[in-house]
Amino acid sequence: MAFPDTPAGTPLEVGAEIELDVTGIAHGGISVARHEGRVVFVSDAIPGERVRARVTDAKKKSFARATTTEVIDASADRRDHIWDAASVALDPEDRAGGAEFGHIALERQRLLKAEVLTDAMRRFGGVELAADEGEDLSEALADLIEAAPGDDETNGLGYRSRVRLHVDPETGAVGPYAARSRRIISVDSLPLANDGIAQIAPLGDLMPGVATVDLVAPSADDPRMLLGMAGERTRAGANDAVKELVEDRGFLVRAGGFWQVHREAPALLFTAVRDAVSDLIEDGRFDPAAGNLDLYGGAGLLAAAVAEAAGPGLKITSIESDGAATDDAAENLAELVGARALTARVDRHLAELLQAAAPVRDRLSRGTVVLDPPRSGAGGEVTAQLIQLAPANIVYVACDPVALARDTKTLRDAGYELTSLRGFDIFPHTHHFETLAVFERA
Repeated sequence: MAFPDTPAGTPLEVGAEIELDVTGIAHGGISVARHEGRVVFVSDAIPGERVRARVTDAKKKSFARATTTEVIDASADRRDHIWDAASVALDPEDRAGGAEFGHIALERQRLLKAEVLTDAMRRFGGVELAADEGEDLSEALADLIEAAPGDDETNGLGYRSRVRLHVDPETGAVGPYAARSRRIISVDSLPLANDGIAQIAPLGDLMPGVATVDLVAPSADDPRMLLGMAGERTRAGANDAVKELVEDRGFLVRAGGFWQVHREAPALLFTAVRDAVSDLIEDGRFDPAAGNLDLYGGAGLLAAAVAEAAGPGLKITSIESDGAATDDAAENLAELVGARALTARVDRHLAELLQAAAPVRDRLSRGTVVLDPPRSGAGGEVTAQLIQLAPANIVYVACDPVALARDTKTLRDAGYELTSLRGFDIFPHTHHFETLAVFERA
């Protein structure tokens, strides 16, 4: 089907094809351009390119959305997409989702993520991360997002130990969602998945009655397939325990629960949190006997990291709303006499602590809080509660830079100083990354 160009001055309409000069990157893996003064968020492009793009959304007066259909002037960082099923050569509606940076060289991917983090911290956090305007931006941001071990050697492929596929309710076909859609795309490969998942992935199969297919390849256990049946409310694998190995330490986790998907991510974040706490200890700011907290604690990975830095005298309470994950955390932290794992919503637990007696509040104010919240961040209520509890230090692991930036502003306005910030590229070929921020009470 041919789509007409949009003449200058004509309002944008869905389906129109336009030429765009791509100027920047936005949060979410979308590039930024302008058409007749109007912002256009364009997918599958790279800043610096000129592309032809199809308009997919024009409801807003202030901006539109489009998807690249042809690259007119390519960036030097453009590569053949790592996944044929997501190639720009395909019609946008037929491209598989989940690898939106797969057409970009890895080093440039990390620079783009650094730009997103820098922009978020400046706009929402009030923190300037970039160097002076006269310095080349790529040099200023080159070390802000760190690569995971081994990714440069493998071109960022084969790292995922957990993959979710979906099933078409009408045909039973199995596959990922199309990009920016919930339509199922049939594929013949999963280039981001590790070998264990590749061996059991039911690509090309028909699975009527199934809604989701979770593929799990633990580092110290056998790969398995978890089927989420249509209409069932219980999460597949919720009671299925598997073993994970982080360096030489074993962890019991639920196959259907949360665990970092990159093969190196658990060890990378474990080490980063351990090192952050070690720095606090060296500076005389960490009290192992204080009221230390691990919020959104999951299976206890980060509490264990704190313990490795602080030693056997550590007292720490891990808070997690998922009861199965709490059970796993209790098992994983059993050797630590001063550790306990509680099942509770973080906001409700903090509300109880705010009503505690003065000696308890004093211990909390001398403590360190480690938190790894969901994508929405700690948010206004939890951040406000932390400010009232006033712990000496906050070690914050974030998977969303804007959410982190907003919480950063709240903490800084309350007197906390941002003393360390590290980004980790543990989701190559996607726009996602993790950030570790350390805050110290002035």
